[in-house]
Amino acid sequence: MELAFSGTSGILIMLFYGVIMLLIGVVTFIRNKKVHSSLEEYYLGGRGFGTLVLFFTFFATQYSGNTVIGYSAEAYRVGYANLVTVPFFIMIILVYLVFAPRMYRLSKKHKIVTPVDFLDMKFKSKAVSILAAILMLYALGNFLLEQLIAIGQGVAGLTGGTVPYQAGVVFFIIIMIVYGWLGGMRSVAYTDTMQGVALLVGVFMLLIGTIIYFGGLPAAGDYIRTYSPENLGVPEGGGLVRWTNFLILVGIGAAVYPNAIQRIFAAKNERTLKRSLTQMAWMPFLTAGVVFVIGILAYTAFPDLSVEESEQIVGMMASAIANQNIIFYIAMIMLFGGIIAAIVSTADSVLLTFSSIISKDIYGRYINKSATDNRKILVGKVIGVLVVGFLLMVAWNPPGTLYQIFVLKLEILVQVAPAIIIGLYWERSHAKSVFVGMLIGALVAAAFTFLSFTPLGIFSGVWGLIINLIIYISGSLLFGKASSESVETDILKVGNSAHSVRG
Repeated sequence: MELAFSGTSGILIMLFYGVIMLLIGVVTFIRNKKVHSSLEEYYLGGRGFGTLVLFFTFFATQYSGNTVIGYSAEAYRVGYANLVTVPFFIMIILVYLVFAPRMYRLSKKHKIVTPVDFLDMKFKSKAVSILAAILMLYALGNFLLEQLIAIGQGVAGLTGGTVPYQAGVVFFIIIMIVYGWLGGMRSVAYTDTMQGVALLVGVFMLLIGTIIYFGGLPAAGDYIRTYSPENLGVPEGGGLVRWTNFLILVGIGAAVYPNAIQRIFAAKNERTLKRSLTQMAWMPFLTAGVVFVIGILAYTAFPDLSVEESEQIVGMMASAIANQNIIFYIAMIMLFGGIIAAIVSTADSVLLTFSSIISKDIYGRYINKSATDNRKILVGKVIGVLVVGFLLMVAWNPPGTLYQIFVLKLEILVQVAPAIIIGLYWERSHAKSVFVGMLIGALVAAAFTFLSFTPLGIFSGVWGLIINLIIYISGSLLFGKASSESVETDILKVGNSAHSVRG
């Protein structure tokens, strides 16, 4: 008997996962009616996430719909060169471990809610805070647009086109806004846990089904060798420069996503944070590595797809495998739900962080300093919905592939990294130099990207980062003054205090 993995079954799966997400929001609201009483409760879940929930919410932030849908499609298009996705996800974890523990200790003591809170406390500069907020909001808006497009592509591909791209986007946007409004960060984290389990099981079953029914890597390698030999070898020369570019952009840029940093703040304690990040170290192999292999195996399953068609390759493979037997049918249902839930969970965390920056760092800090937390949360919600409406119009006719959109946001976001990471450690950091470096770096990155200008094969964002660092470091050495009451000293005091308590 052939099992149709499309049409009515696809709609039922969408409704099933949608209802679960809504129920999570309702239950979270009922169990924690104080969720809207303070910024910490709404945006950080009361700083009480344990290891398991924190792990899955990090997982959902790092491995979004772009990972499963976009990266497998890119592996299909460029071949083995896309193996770089594994090491650059490892790089993200390494960067986390460099700054996350110190950032957590500081956030715990000073009740920091957003990354801009830290920058405002560190540099005491309105210019630095506003510029950083603008760059973060741009990156978050770009990230949210990417997820909206991924929702449409995922639904269309996984239902064989029965549910139109636009319908899938609208349906899950409504679901996301409702449960996000009800439960805040707690709703986001609990849906992350649900989608993480479904996604991991589904992806591994997709890999097993692909190998069984379409052949393994040797068969795919033979096909590539015959029809696309340029996609078989590892990069050399310019390709290696490109790999290095991605390691810098993704490893550093993705680690300073504002929504990822807020998860650092949400940890129950420092030990919980470190355990979650340690467990995350395995995920590049178990997620990005598996997704890469699936993209390579797709060569023999669906040869000669166009760029637009390849964006739906995961959905096409899942639908084909689901038709083989009942076991894979059930597994692909889990994958379908896991992918969609992963995309929606990433989108809602981005929207939540976007709203937090608007409500606390823009509205609460500069527009209405006397506003209550409840008022700030309401303003953030309303602005967030308006932004989603605007991005929905853009997503209606996507401006490019998911992969291209992903790279674009990192070119700008990575310019905030020096202020956050170096600023966390270096007493001598000079506020004006930080501002000028960040501004010039962002302008260079934007101009080079717009002009498609990559001297020496170095990406525009990396050029911007290099110039940013030169201005920041040289200006701080010339004009910066060490202070015994600096944030760095404060951090060390907090760290020593925590060490003494543990001892």
